[in-house]
Amino acid sequence: MVRLLGLILPDDKRVDYALTLFYGIGWTKAKEVLNLSGVEESKRVNALTEDDLKKIQAVIEKNYKVEGDLREEVSGNIKRLKEIGAYVGMRHAHNLPVHGQRTRRNARTKRGKRKTVGALKKEVWAKLEQQKNAAPAAPAKK
Repeated sequence: MVRLLGLILPDDKRVDYALTLFYGIGWTKAKEVLNLSGVEESKRVNALTEDDLKKIQAVIEKNYKVEGDLREEVSGNIKRLKEIGAYVGMRHAHNLPVHGQRTRRNARTKRGKRKTVGALKKEVWAKLEQQKNAAPAAPAKK
């Protein structure tokens, strides 16, 4: 197993695919990192030398924010938008879509499970009444 920037990369994967496991590095950035570091894209992770790993790590640390730093920056931006009372911040605070999507229909993933408002069905009322009217059980004698 190869460890790079605190993330364990699977040995059997190609390097270009394995780099996409980092938060903040997609397919295009993975190709850029490999081009800048001079490592072949088709190499497998277990075929990388220590020198290759150092080159890749240096390129990522110098040019990109990944993992914890990027997550921290994104959450900080969202927090700032909430604090200043921006429209986008309010949408984040209320767990609603941010980029202008409609919410009357759809948006179920962002809004969460439906909260049913309204009357109970007749069967449910009847069951509740039956439980309420049921005579309490006599205490057991010893």
